[in-house]
Amino acid sequence: MPLHSLAIAEPSFGSETVTDFLRDGYWLEAPDITGTGKPDLVGYGLSLGEIYWYQNPGWQKRLVVDKIKEPVGMDFGDITGNGVSDLAVCYQLYGPGGTIHHADPEGGKIDWLENPGNAAETTDQWVRHYVGRATGMHRLRVGHFTRTDVMQIIGFPIVAVEGVHAVLPVVIFTQPDDVRNATEWPMEVITNRDFRMIHGVARKENIVPGSNLDSILMASDEGVNWLYFDEAARAWTWEHIGTGEESQFEQTTFKGSGDLDGGRLGEDPLAYVAAVEPFHGNTVAVYVRDATPETGEQARWTRHVLDIYGDPNDSGEGPGHTVMCGDFDGDGDDEFLVGLRGPNPWQGAIYYKAVDAARGLFLKWRVSGESVARIVAGDFTGRGIQDFATISYSVEHYFVAPKAQITLHHNLTPHEKRRLE
Repeated sequence: MPLHSLAIAEPSFGSETVTDFLRDGYWLEAPDITGTGKPDLVGYGLSLGEIYWYQNPGWQKRLVVDKIKEPVGMDFGDITGNGVSDLAVCYQLYGPGGTIHHADPEGGKIDWLENPGNAAETTDQWVRHYVGRATGMHRLRVGHFTRTDVMQIIGFPIVAVEGVHAVLPVVIFTQPDDVRNATEWPMEVITNRDFRMIHGVARKENIVPGSNLDSILMASDEGVNWLYFDEAARAWTWEHIGTGEESQFEQTTFKGSGDLDGGRLGEDPLAYVAAVEPFHGNTVAVYVRDATPETGEQARWTRHVLDIYGDPNDSGEGPGHTVMCGDFDGDGDDEFLVGLRGPNPWQGAIYYKAVDAARGLFLKWRVSGESVARIVAGDFTGRGIQDFATISYSVEHYFVAPKAQITLHHNLTPHEKRRLE
């Protein structure tokens, strides 16, 4: 739709510090730990090996687990079936050296952490259960990917011992019958010859036509791909959406895509994919689906570059780290947020609103100024609207935010239904 035909509210968000002066910062999730219907927060960095959750409201800090070697990516789901969120985390990514050039050949482990069920009232410990491993494990997603009767975990390594850009296995673990007492979950390899340097993944529900299985949007050296299980063929498949950023390759050695999420517009649950590119990149791009294809045809996608934030540093990296889509203004369409880790002026959360996605026209506003490693969204106050929270990026050898913190941004944007004028 053209810009002049829409009434668009300027986004507005308040700011509340959940915790500050973190000694490291990297990952953030918003599970419902207590079963109240409101999300809590789980946040941590890589170096201390301590994972904490923060109870909503009040944000009292409580320990989940400590002495876990270099926790990296996390997701959550009700693995035990008792109505509260359990956690799954991958850890032990690097060996000595501590960078993507030093994958630990014995690492890449995944544990699921059992919610004691009354975590807010007692000191009961979360129990660690081993799931499995693949060297270089960096991201994981919990969901129903090939079946709906049990939980599954898809794991995505980022680098291999052989090198930063070596080919990687994408693997899936399926919950065993006696999940509390199992020593390991059965693992299958989805593919081990198609993807390199997988940095960002997003689990999406109800976007595969005719299926109620979850699927994955994946950002890697190959660009943007949509990975899902074809129930009719009983096989994994993927749709290549775009090749990502390639113009900086000679300077940085990085190409493709770094992180991403998919957005709804109108009746299309995957109308566009927003991405920051390439790995730790400086380029914000959107891939817009040209039209819904006929049955059996692959969709066509058009890439639009929206912004470039600064130049790559001496390590070939830019400030971009995370992307998250959500309907923040209540009009039924998804906006997206891009998190910039810094340094200033390339720091904060940037909000993008589509006004004519097919032509690559988006409005943007900076809605926060803190260093951002990861963004999560949720209705934290029970008002029926989406707020968002961030954690700062503070990782040795990469970027250390001067003041690392977890921040909740209350949504103050007017939530009247948008209408044609």
